[in-house]
Amino acid sequence: MAFTQSMAVQSERYKDSHLEVDFSHSAAALDSRRMVLTRKEYELLALLVQNAGEIIPREALLWRVWGYSNQIRTRTLDVHIRRLRKKLGDYSSQYIETIFGIGYRFQPFRAPRAFQDFTAVA
Repeated sequence: MAFTQSMAVQSERYKDSHLEVDFSHSAAALDSRRMVLTRKEYELLALLVQNAGEIIPREALLWRVWGYSNQIRTRTLDVHIRRLRKKLGDYSSQYIETIFGIGYRFQPFRAPRAFQDFTAVA
């Protein structure tokens, strides 16, 4: 997997048409409204966003956010993902993808493409 343990921040901010994450101020906003996140929810969101497009294994998320080893069986990650999805509202399925049996992946928002009908050209 392409997930690297040395997570270097490429930028101090992530921004698309709905979500903005300011890594230098540990803040996030959805549709220009500040999201109220717990520290762990923010850390989880930031880790996913900073590795956008990459599948991050459960074990890596548990270790990086909570310091748990892979021997600990916990549902903490699932509970926090569920809370993040609730706070992301209608965009949650676009942003956070579950890779069953492996982990999670953050996908940047992509607006639906408008369909143009070229058959009506006169």
